[in-house]
Amino acid sequence: MKIEILGLDMRINDILRAAIEQKMSKFERFFDDSARGEVKLQPEGSMVRAEVTFKIQALYFRAESVASDAMSAVEQAIDNLEGQIRKNKTRMKKRLKDYSYMEAYFEHEEALGDEDQDEDEFRIIRKKAFLISEMTPDEAVLQMELLGHSFLLFLSVETGRVCAVYKRHDGDYGLLEPEY
Repeated sequence: MKIEILGLDMRINDILRAAIEQKMSKFERFFDDSARGEVKLQPEGSMVRAEVTFKIQALYFRAESVASDAMSAVEQAIDNLEGQIRKNKTRMKKRLKDYSYMEAYFEHEEALGDEDQDEDEFRIIRKKAFLISEMTPDEAVLQMELLGHSFLLFLSVETGRVCAVYKRHDGDYGLLEPEY
Protein backbone atom coordinates (compact mmCIF):
# COMPACT_ATOMS: atom_id res chain seq x y z
CA MET A 1 0.00 0.00 0.00
CA LYS A 2 1.43 3.33 -1.06
CA ILE A 3 0.66 6.47 0.96
CA GLU A 4 1.22 10.04 -0.18
CA ILE A 5 1.10 12.90 2.32
CA LEU A 6 0.50 16.39 0.96
CA GLY A 7 0.51 19.76 2.66
CA LEU A 8 -1.54 22.40 0.86
CA ASP A 9 -0.32 25.83 1.99
CA MET A 10 1.59 24.21 4.85
CA ARG A 11 4.78 22.22 5.35
CA ILE A 12 4.79 18.66 6.64
CA ASN A 13 7.82 17.97 8.83
CA ASP A 14 9.41 14.53 9.13
CA ILE A 15 8.00 13.89 12.62
CA LEU A 16 4.42 14.61 11.49
CA ARG A 17 4.94 12.57 8.32
CA ALA A 18 6.18 9.55 10.32
CA ALA A 19 3.26 9.82 12.76
CA ILE A 20 0.73 9.97 9.91
CA GLU A 21 2.34 6.99 8.15
CA GLN A 22 2.20 5.02 11.40
CA LYS A 23 -1.51 5.84 11.86
CA MET A 24 -2.28 5.00 8.23
CA SER A 25 -0.58 1.60 8.54
CA LYS A 26 -3.71 0.29 10.28
CA PHE A 27 -5.39 0.20 6.85
CA GLU A 28 -3.01 -2.51 5.69
CA ARG A 29 -5.43 -4.99 7.27
CA PHE A 30 -8.25 -3.64 5.07
CA PHE A 31 -6.50 -3.24 1.73
CA ASP A 32 -3.94 -5.17 -0.28
CA ASP A 33 -0.81 -3.76 -1.94
CA SER A 34 -2.72 -2.25 -4.87
CA ALA A 35 -4.27 0.42 -2.62
CA ARG A 36 -3.14 4.02 -2.93
CA GLY A 37 -3.67 6.30 0.04
CA GLU A 38 -3.50 10.06 0.14
CA VAL A 39 -3.57 12.42 3.11
CA LYS A 40 -4.07 16.11 2.38
CA LEU A 41 -3.57 18.68 5.10
CA GLN A 42 -4.69 22.26 4.65
CA PRO A 43 -5.01 25.17 7.06
CA GLU A 44 -8.52 26.49 7.47
CA GLY A 45 -8.38 29.62 9.59
CA SER A 46 -6.95 28.62 12.96
CA MET A 47 -7.86 24.97 12.29
CA VAL A 48 -6.42 22.26 10.04
CA ARG A 49 -8.47 20.17 7.56
CA ALA A 50 -7.36 16.59 6.93
CA GLU A 51 -8.69 14.62 3.99
CA VAL A 52 -7.89 10.91 3.82
CA THR A 53 -8.60 9.11 0.54
CA PHE A 54 -7.92 5.54 -0.57
CA LYS A 55 -8.24 4.42 -4.17
CA ILE A 56 -8.31 0.74 -4.88
CA GLN A 57 -9.38 -0.66 -8.21
CA ALA A 58 -12.23 1.65 -9.31
CA LEU A 59 -13.42 2.48 -5.78
CA TYR A 60 -12.69 5.39 -3.49
CA PHE A 61 -12.88 5.50 0.29
CA ARG A 62 -12.79 9.05 1.69
CA ALA A 63 -13.19 10.92 4.96
CA GLU A 64 -12.27 14.38 6.18
CA SER A 65 -12.09 16.18 9.47
CA VAL A 66 -11.23 19.61 10.87
CA ALA A 67 -9.37 20.02 14.18
CA SER A 68 -7.11 22.45 15.99
CA ASP A 69 -3.93 20.57 15.00
CA ALA A 70 -2.91 18.41 12.06
CA MET A 71 -2.51 15.12 13.92
CA SER A 72 -5.90 15.39 15.62
CA ALA A 73 -7.55 16.10 12.26
CA VAL A 74 -5.82 13.09 10.69
CA GLU A 75 -6.79 10.80 13.59
CA GLN A 76 -10.45 11.91 13.38
CA ALA A 77 -10.52 11.38 9.59
CA ILE A 78 -8.96 7.91 9.98
CA ASP A 79 -11.55 7.00 12.63
CA ASN A 80 -14.34 8.21 10.33
CA LEU A 81 -12.99 6.16 7.43
CA GLU A 82 -12.59 3.05 9.55
CA GLY A 83 -16.16 3.50 10.80
CA GLN A 84 -17.46 3.75 7.23
CA ILE A 85 -15.70 0.51 6.31
CA ARG A 86 -17.00 -1.31 9.39
CA LYS A 87 -20.53 0.02 8.88
CA ASN A 88 -20.69 -1.21 5.29
CA LYS A 89 -18.76 -4.45 5.84
CA THR A 90 -21.77 -6.73 5.27
CA ARG A 91 -22.78 -4.98 2.07
CA MET A 92 -19.23 -5.27 0.75
CA LYS A 93 -19.04 -8.94 1.76
CA LYS A 94 -22.19 -9.72 -0.23
CA ARG A 95 -20.45 -8.35 -3.32
CA LEU A 96 -17.13 -10.07 -2.59
CA LYS A 97 -16.06 -10.15 -6.22
CA ASP A 98 -16.06 -6.32 -6.18
CA TYR A 99 -14.26 -6.21 -2.81
CA SER A 100 -11.96 -9.22 -3.14
CA TYR A 101 -9.01 -7.16 -1.91
CA MET A 102 -10.73 -7.02 1.52
CA GLU A 103 -11.24 -10.79 1.82
CA ALA A 104 -8.50 -11.14 4.46
CA TYR A 105 -10.11 -8.39 6.54
CA PHE A 106 -13.53 -10.10 6.37
CA GLU A 107 -12.02 -13.41 7.50
CA HIS A 108 -10.19 -11.65 10.37
CA GLU A 109 -13.40 -9.95 11.54
CA GLU A 110 -15.34 -13.23 11.43
CA ALA A 111 -12.63 -14.91 13.51
CA LEU A 112 -13.03 -12.17 16.14
CA GLY A 113 -16.75 -12.89 16.22
CA ASP A 114 -17.64 -9.31 15.29
CA GLU A 115 -21.37 -9.18 14.61
CA ASP A 116 -22.61 -7.62 11.42
CA GLN A 117 -24.05 -4.21 12.16
CA ASP A 118 -25.92 -3.60 8.94
CA GLU A 119 -28.19 -6.44 7.95
CA ASP A 120 -30.44 -4.21 5.85
CA GLU A 121 -29.63 -3.38 2.26
CA PHE A 122 -29.79 0.19 1.03
CA ARG A 123 -33.41 0.97 0.36
CA ILE A 124 -34.58 3.17 -2.46
CA ILE A 125 -37.87 4.53 -1.18
CA ARG A 126 -38.74 6.83 -4.06
CA LYS A 127 -38.17 6.87 -7.78
CA LYS A 128 -38.63 10.00 -9.82
CA ALA A 129 -38.45 10.60 -13.57
CA PHE A 130 -37.96 14.08 -14.99
CA LEU A 131 -36.98 15.89 -18.14
CA ILE A 132 -33.43 17.11 -18.08
CA SER A 133 -32.98 20.72 -19.12
CA GLU A 134 -30.09 22.32 -20.93
CA MET A 135 -28.49 25.11 -18.84
CA THR A 136 -25.25 26.63 -17.62
CA PRO A 137 -23.81 25.68 -14.22
CA ASP A 138 -24.88 29.08 -12.80
CA GLU A 139 -28.45 28.55 -14.02
CA ALA A 140 -28.39 25.05 -12.52
CA VAL A 141 -27.31 26.40 -9.11
CA LEU A 142 -30.10 28.99 -9.24
CA GLN A 143 -32.66 26.31 -10.18
CA MET A 144 -31.39 24.04 -7.41
CA GLU A 145 -31.77 26.82 -4.84
CA LEU A 146 -35.25 27.71 -6.10
CA LEU A 147 -36.30 24.07 -5.71
CA GLY A 148 -34.68 23.79 -2.27
CA HIS A 149 -32.66 20.73 -3.31
CA SER A 150 -29.09 19.85 -2.37
CA PHE A 151 -28.17 18.79 -5.94
CA LEU A 152 -29.47 19.10 -9.49
CA LEU A 153 -28.76 17.14 -12.67
CA PHE A 154 -28.69 19.15 -15.91
CA LEU A 155 -27.51 19.02 -19.49
CA SER A 156 -24.54 21.34 -19.85
CA VAL A 157 -24.85 23.98 -22.56
CA GLU A 158 -21.04 24.13 -22.65
CA THR A 159 -20.22 20.42 -22.99
CA GLY A 160 -23.50 18.79 -24.06
CA ARG A 161 -23.08 16.24 -21.25
CA VAL A 162 -25.13 15.40 -18.18
CA CYS A 163 -23.63 17.21 -15.18
CA ALA A 164 -24.61 17.83 -11.58
CA VAL A 165 -24.28 20.78 -9.23
CA TYR A 166 -24.45 20.24 -5.49
CA LYS A 167 -24.29 22.24 -2.27
CA ARG A 168 -21.15 21.52 -0.25
CA HIS A 169 -20.95 21.32 3.55
CA ASP A 170 -19.02 24.60 3.62
CA GLY A 171 -21.93 26.40 1.89
CA ASP A 172 -20.22 26.65 -1.50
CA TYR A 173 -21.22 24.71 -4.61
CA GLY A 174 -19.62 21.87 -6.54
CA LEU A 175 -19.90 20.82 -10.16
CA LEU A 176 -19.62 17.21 -11.29
CA GLU A 177 -18.66 16.69 -14.93
CA PRO A 178 -18.47 12.96 -15.68
CA GLU A 179 -16.17 11.63 -18.36
CA TYR A 180 -17.68 8.84 -20.43
